[in-house]
Amino acid sequence: MLTVALAAVTLTVVLSACGADVQPTARPTSTAAALPTSGAATPSEAVQFHAAGTAADNLPLFRAVTDRIWASDQRASGLAYIDALVAAGFDRAAMQVTEDRSTVGNPAESIQFSVRWGEADCLVGQVGPSTGDPVTAVLPQLAGGACLVGRTAPLEP
Repeated sequence: MLTVALAAVTLTVVLSACGADVQPTARPTSTAAALPTSGAATPSEAVQFHAAGTAADNLPLFRAVTDRIWASDQRASGLAYIDALVAAGFDRAAMQVTEDRSTVGNPAESIQFSVRWGEADCLVGQVGPSTGDPVTAVLPQLAGGACLVGRTAPLEP
């Protein structure tokens, strides 16, 4: 199931590559932030933001934030994922998110969100009724430095 979900995220990113015009940004420089992966945090349960690390180094935190929002009543809000990622230390200016409502106002079947990392990588998440469990992955940036393609939603309410 995870392989199918990762393939769906990759396909979504590849198929959406027509039209994004986002410039790559420098690696985030926020200070370290801890987020518990479950219940009360103990030192072994905390995941950290690694400002000088790689996208892969930060995937556990990205995944923990995604899982936490997915388990909340904010699960259908793209901005909830963005705001929680910012609170965990990720750079809002390096993020993209798809709309969480369809053009006719229905809840989206799937929401994608991303954080551009350095010059080559993206942390990408996908959630929604059609996705099943949340999917997170490190994927290569698209041409022009974007992580998601097509029209994305504003990052502010």
